[in-house]
Amino acid sequence: MTLSELLNYLDRHMDTEFLDGDAAGTLAKARNGEHKDPIVAEILTALMDGAGADGPDTTLERAEAVKAIGPVRLKYMADDAPVEGFRLVEKTITTIDAAYNEEALAARG
Repeated sequence: MTLSELLNYLDRHMDTEFLDGDAAGTLAKARNGEHKDPIVAEILTALMDGAGADGPDTTLERAEAVKAIGPVRLKYMADDAPVEGFRLVEKTITTIDAAYNEEALAARG
């Protein structure tokens, strides 16, 4: 799955808007700190760093995506972190799993 496909899936299946423009623009805004949701920006930046890419066409595997978000998850698990951030990160991880599950089922036909 490409980073763009994952981003579009997250935007469609979560209550929070992940897209802030098109996929490329969203990733650029996340990287520059201009994304409308700063927690989403952290998640997207972690995904880009984990994939070693800034572009929407980079292929990202499930384990790579979940592992990339790990440091953000730990940040929001801290006692003084906002609970909204923790909930968003947890929901994002669950939704990433769902995206890859759907992709695997579609490949089986």
